[in-house]
Amino acid sequence: MPLNPVEKLKDTTIPEVDFSTAREMQPYLKEPPQMYVGAPGKHGYLRLGFELDARGKSILRDLDRRVPLIAQQELYFDEEMPEMPCLYILSSGGPNVDGDRYQQDITVRKNAFAWVSTGAATKLAEMRFNYSGMIQNIVLEEGAYLEFMPEPVIPCRHTRFISDTRLNVHPTATVFYSEIYMGGRKYYKDGELFEFDILSVCSHGERPDGEQLFREKFVIDPNVVPVRQLGVMGNYDVFANVIVMTPKENAEKIYEATEAYIDREKKLAVGITHLPNDSGLLFKVLGMEPGPVKKIVREFCSKVRMTVKGKPVPPEFPWR
Repeated sequence: MPLNPVEKLKDTTIPEVDFSTAREMQPYLKEPPQMYVGAPGKHGYLRLGFELDARGKSILRDLDRRVPLIAQQELYFDEEMPEMPCLYILSSGGPNVDGDRYQQDITVRKNAFAWVSTGAATKLAEMRFNYSGMIQNIVLEEGAYLEFMPEPVIPCRHTRFISDTRLNVHPTATVFYSEIYMGGRKYYKDGELFEFDILSVCSHGERPDGEQLFREKFVIDPNVVPVRQLGVMGNYDVFANVIVMTPKENAEKIYEATEAYIDREKKLAVGITHLPNDSGLLFKVLGMEPGPVKKIVREFCSKVRMTVKGKPVPPEFPWR
């Protein structure tokens, strides 16, 4: 049977991003009338591959992308580790809207290292028909090192967003994976905190042989479970979640050097725990504004880097 005109436009070379079987997304499967789910320009794909060249320099060897995702050329601006490639992920499509699907595959080869971030915060626009989905596959080979530190995610009113991040990490490698979620556009008109429809975020770690190490998933549905209750967000507006997969001896040193605390004056809360199967650490921060939360995450990353690489993370650029 011949394809209809819409089907002919679909790019079958891009990996499929499908969360339609997720129970929490069942109310949000209606096809957007403007552009179908995953249409060209709405199905972004990015593949990054870092490895050592013949001189032992870590470089971006492999790059593939589909609009609207853009990867800038790697730069070497880290003053403490000038040999480390630093790369920003950008988007030419503005905020994520309903029907957007994204996939990011990042591989760091044997003994290579890299720092990856985003050029700006990820905005999740108001959605009426469908949802926005993101799949991330992060692979670290023997002795590899990666700092993944994107800018915060900002969900607007009636946002529907789901993500799944797979961390496939060799026992000798280290990944610092962070994500920061704001409660919404806090200073928009009369405020827009926790008025999104749903945020579903899943992260899971595994070894190269497929051994499953841990799985963490949180589903935030303010219409079902009040976000302001104790044990969820309470009176805080910003949430940071950090996963560090590293050898056990590194994890023990980082854990001993990290303090868990609640600062009621500055309205900050910090917690740390061990991941199952001696796979690393889980670090969480609650705050009122993104700046102080980002600062704490960066300071924690510096402890990780000092333990693994013997070098600190430099101060953040003033304009970041």
